[in-house]
Amino acid sequence: MPASPKGFLAAPERKRIRPDEKLPFDLNDRERELILRHTFAGDSLTGRLRIVPRAGESTAYRFTLDELDELAGYVAAEANHAKDKKLKKHLARLFDRIWLLLESYTDEDE
Repeated sequence: MPASPKGFLAAPERKRIRPDEKLPFDLNDRERELILRHTFAGDSLTGRLRIVPRAGESTAYRFTLDELDELAGYVAAEANHAKDKKLKKHLARLFDRIWLLLESYTDEDE
């Protein structure tokens, strides 16, 4: 990634996608359970997470950018309010992964 003049990393070019396009987001069992057990995300976001992939199947769940943004909000809220430091750390890492994906794509017009 190129460095900016002040030494900070420059933001990568965002890939343009359609607003209804769904992106794959890999979640391991622990991350899935964090979302299902510790957030208040509704069934529209979590319903697909209740389907556990069989051995050898992809662990990618597909979300639109709007859905990922909403999910990130629920994960961040729980991370900010978690009393348990380990839970807070896991939720913060999951949020960072979601945020990185959100920052890599855009569905907005130029």
